[in-house]
Amino acid sequence: MSAVVEGTDARAALARRVDALMRTVPDFPEPGIQFRDIMPLLADADAFAAVVDAFAAAVPEPVDLVAGMEARGFLLAAPVATALGAGVVPVRKAGKLPGPVASQSYALEYGTAAVEVQPFTIPDGARVLVIDDVLATGGTAAATVRLLEECGADVVGLSFLVELEALAGRAQLEGHRVDALLAL
Repeated sequence: MSAVVEGTDARAALARRVDALMRTVPDFPEPGIQFRDIMPLLADADAFAAVVDAFAAAVPEPVDLVAGMEARGFLLAAPVATALGAGVVPVRKAGKLPGPVASQSYALEYGTAAVEVQPFTIPDGARVLVIDDVLATGGTAAATVRLLEECGADVVGLSFLVELEALAGRAQLEGHRVDALLAL
């Protein structure tokens, strides 16, 4: 069952549309995972444009950069950055960007992973909005915030298409504005 995140009637209608377009793929990429596939949403030009507009409208203050988390966050961050008149910064998995890079490790259920950015793309004091498709446990998002802040950014908020509330990822982002279009 889905719950619409607070907002206007238009935002609630958009959340229902997102929910209807998104597929849940059981046991992908591994058993026990319920993968939220947003590709049907991205393929619907009107719905995709409405999501970009909703993300841009929810930003309460000017931003200099929009950071998109790998990989589906890239697809959302770039058009939102354009709508806001901001630049875009990809936050990549380790080893995907040419150096120099700044890196932040974080714990996974079995091991660790890391995210990286090119620090020279983030001016000191840049106001940055972080975007991704799904907020789950919050580990990657929290590592992204730490990474950007270590590079001198002021993270002004995080926006997600979907928040999986049962996984309590929002708790890892305390002290930051977190917005999700749809809560499941």
